[in-house]
Amino acid sequence: MTKRAPKIEDYAFLSDTQSGALVSREGCIDWLCLPRFDSGACFAALLGEAQNGQWSFIPREKIKKRARRYRDDTLILETDLETAEGAVRLIDFMPPRGENPDVVRIVEGLRGKITIRMELIIRFDYGSIVPWVRKRHGALEAIAGPDALVLRTPVETHGEELKTVAEFTVTKGERIPFVLTWFPSHAPPPKKVDPERALGQTESYWQKWSKGFAREGPWRDAVMRSLITLKGLTYAPTGGIVAAATTSLPEEIGGVRNWDYRYCWLRDATFTLLALMSAGYHEEACAWREWLLRAVAGSAAQMQIMYGVQGERRLAEYEIDWLSGYENSKPVRVGNAASSQSQLDVYGEVIDAMYQAHRAGLENSDADWRLQVALLEYLEGKWEQPDAGIWEVRGGAKQFTHSKMMAWVAFDRAVKLVHDCGCNADQNIERWKKIRDQIHREVCECGYNEKKKAFTQSYGSDAMDASILMMPIVGFLPPNDERVRNTIAAVERDLMEGGFVLRYRPEEKKVDGLAGTEGVFLPCSFWLADCLHLIGRKKDARVLFERLLELRNDLGLLSEEYQPQEKRQLGNFPQAFSHVALVNTAAALSEKSGAAADERRR
Repeated sequence: MTKRAPKIEDYAFLSDTQSGALVSREGCIDWLCLPRFDSGACFAALLGEAQNGQWSFIPREKIKKRARRYRDDTLILETDLETAEGAVRLIDFMPPRGENPDVVRIVEGLRGKITIRMELIIRFDYGSIVPWVRKRHGALEAIAGPDALVLRTPVETHGEELKTVAEFTVTKGERIPFVLTWFPSHAPPPKKVDPERALGQTESYWQKWSKGFAREGPWRDAVMRSLITLKGLTYAPTGGIVAAATTSLPEEIGGVRNWDYRYCWLRDATFTLLALMSAGYHEEACAWREWLLRAVAGSAAQMQIMYGVQGERRLAEYEIDWLSGYENSKPVRVGNAASSQSQLDVYGEVIDAMYQAHRAGLENSDADWRLQVALLEYLEGKWEQPDAGIWEVRGGAKQFTHSKMMAWVAFDRAVKLVHDCGCNADQNIERWKKIRDQIHREVCECGYNEKKKAFTQSYGSDAMDASILMMPIVGFLPPNDERVRNTIAAVERDLMEGGFVLRYRPEEKKVDGLAGTEGVFLPCSFWLADCLHLIGRKKDARVLFERLLELRNDLGLLSEEYQPQEKRQLGNFPQAFSHVALVNTAAALSEKSGAAADERRR
């Protein structure tokens, strides 16, 4: 079979809130990591060839028409395939996790009689290991190293060129199930799953969860789908939320900007908390905060900018040379070396998250406060140093303006926590106030470029950076400040491409130490909509927001970036940061709800 290369936005997302799969428009699963988001992939065709693992159902006759949708407010995917012989529906889902992860696929006959060829190519460890396959107890088992999969179906299967294949017919009204279950290879296979019962339970689970969001309005469906996606990116046992379900989907087709996003970033903490709490999901917000506190516990000097889904700290980065990369975008990376970088802004995000959680009614215990005090004491001696910045550049540390601004947020929110909740900090608060004011003066003096008439990427630089759009959102300066308005205008002038916002221009100053370029950055584009709203350009904000909504694929999903010229999504998918930004901007622009940006500034 020749290599298939669907666009990134051609994929659908399945999840059991511990791992996820990507399904193409044709109903082929090209990416699946089990048993966790960050486990080795058993289907890795997304980043290589079909021989690296995938699971397809191919009608014998040519497909004339295809359509797909999620079933209401769930992560149950329905893909309709029509041929001259008739039509079938693939019903794909991952049931909420029991003891073992399952992928359930039901082939339903809609019209006529269709012959289908199933091809199951299992390759453990990111497409590199061909398993030992055997039939036992009426099922098919595939085993290699620590991993095992069992396929249960009433259809007769057989081996062919290191694949498991089957050919069967389905007529109108028939429903033929296939259930693939992972289990540790040293253990016996898990009990058989009833596919129809699992379908009913999965639908009930998502319907019940979705009812927690009762808001109506012009963007209700877009916000709901984003919230469901965020829930799908949650690792339920700990409450951690991964940045995306994939690794190494490129920020430039054919380029080297390919990173592993299957981890939890502290930077996302406040944004995620605001999104969940504004939508009424306080249980998930509380679980995320508790994950955050557990992850950063310990020495303040050892706090990382990202962790594994259970709080793991060792995320060593290495390259996989046997995968050709998405559309030959190399290298394919596993792990993320940015986990060892110094990024000052995360201290602001963590303390801000604790402050916003307190304002929302989540209890801040004495132990929680002691941890925050330790982080602040460490930041006192750290904030003046250069760092790698919000974009995790690999071109050397700098005095990034955004990093200093977020250090100010850390001390500002700590002072507010003391005033609002009576945290014990008598010996610290006056010192924190002085540091807060010192940082503010320095950023205003060193971060603002009078010639450029804007706050720039780093001290003394004339390069623009969209992260500065956070300035009025976090309350560093009010929206009506002339310097804020000038900076917003400079972003529109220097960083807009195709009507959206670049993070920065990689070709300038070689700040990130990497070759090539990238697409427009969707979260930054949402931030610009927030800023336009704050400075009174509400019509422009709404126009930009609705233009961003048009970039979603047919299922409402977004990646991290977008290429306006080619009209393609770029980067890992689906991207939590983009969906969080969508939810928060919808709240900010809605006339019926409190603005998320206003809430954060208070």
